[in-house]
Amino acid sequence: MSVAQNPLSIKVDLPREDAVLLTIEGELDIDTATELQHHLANQLSHGRRHFLLDVSAVPFMDSSGMNIILRTYQEVREIPGGVYVIAPTPAVRRILDLTGVSLTVATVDSVDEALEAVDSGRLPSPPDEV
Repeated sequence: MSVAQNPLSIKVDLPREDAVLLTIEGELDIDTATELQHHLANQLSHGRRHFLLDVSAVPFMDSSGMNIILRTYQEVREIPGGVYVIAPTPAVRRILDLTGVSLTVATVDSVDEALEAVDSGRLPSPPDEV
């Protein structure tokens, strides 16, 4: 029996000179996270300070993907810059919430919301405690 792999697809757009939108599709796990890491490092080396990560088509993310997001956040906050996780699926939101990453890295509902935060120079407020 052959198991089909779920390859990762990453589309790169530049909505601003200092911002990059990465639209990620597929499972973000130990087998595919290195590809995302390469894209992020490449954009960082090209002077991008704001990373908009559209994960609306990521059905699953493990700690490998979460660690790359967190490392990118730590690198760009010194520039200063920001990381915005856009429209996480329930499974992705769950790992971000369980690990506390969603308290540190901005989670927004849309690309427009992320760009508004970049333009205003403010990070979105963390989610309200219930």
